[in-house]
Amino acid sequence: MNNKPCRQVFTETLLGLARKDRNIIAVTTDSRGSVTLTDFANELPEQFVELGIAEQNAIGISAGLSACGKKVFVCGPACFYTARSVEQIKLDVAYTGNNVKIIGVSGGVSYGALGSSHHSLNDIAIMRTFPGMTVILPCDNFQTKIMTQKLADYDHPVYVRMGRAPVPLVYENENIPFEIGKANILMDGNDITLIGTGETVYYILEAGKTLKESGIHARVIDMHTVKPADSDIILKAARETGRIITAEEHIVLGGLGSLVSEIVSQCYPVPVKILGFPDEFAIHGSSTELFSHYGLTKENIVKSALETLIK
Repeated sequence: MNNKPCRQVFTETLLGLARKDRNIIAVTTDSRGSVTLTDFANELPEQFVELGIAEQNAIGISAGLSACGKKVFVCGPACFYTARSVEQIKLDVAYTGNNVKIIGVSGGVSYGALGSSHHSLNDIAIMRTFPGMTVILPCDNFQTKIMTQKLADYDHPVYVRMGRAPVPLVYENENIPFEIGKANILMDGNDITLIGTGETVYYILEAGKTLKESGIHARVIDMHTVKPADSDIILKAARETGRIITAEEHIVLGGLGSLVSEIVSQCYPVPVKILGFPDEFAIHGSSTELFSHYGLTKENIVKSALETLIK
């Protein structure tokens, strides 16, 4: 598979599924270009709904379509769906349990240069607090493809966040384990645990490889599903490695690090170092520049691991 943006892999896979299943409906809000839904709209116009810039309406209409038996994927910028449409997601999707897949593209700081109005750095915190809402962040093309295939037959509300630019491949092929609610161990080790989700998974894996060259064996975990969380794999890592570092493209409050801390603090307390964006509005810059500025790099993850190990 060529290295593509995950949003493009998602729409290509969804189109293939929709050709065979006429109940699959794609909904968007003047963002078919951003989501890469143009081919879907042209080929299957009867399964495509365009609503203009009206994210709140899109959630409500998607819930209505779901109530009529449709498999709805409502797609658009993550920053708008998880802020402007929060009440509709809470009541029309989560509270009613409608089978709506909310696909937030260009998440995190993908729109870095456009500033905080277009960043989505608190979406995990918001979405994981809704009862019944599944939250998934795929890390690469292969995982995005198999995730999309699984979601077509997953009869629950889901929030998916993916970025805008092409991402490095974490997995070697699409014959990979992917079970909603079950994390994947990418490297095994007993010295320290590194946990990432979405686009940070590549960086923790690279950090794990660098640490191994120095004789430090890190356990590297891809937490693709943030909710329901794989508490078993987190607690096993806590017991067997004693130290955990999390890395996320999200504010350090309420996201992956908070989730891991909530689990271990109640069952097996160990030190947890949370790497992410601080409690402030992020500066402007490209996604790469922001990752570097806020320490979401291989080098900083390695540095944090070494500091954690000597404490």
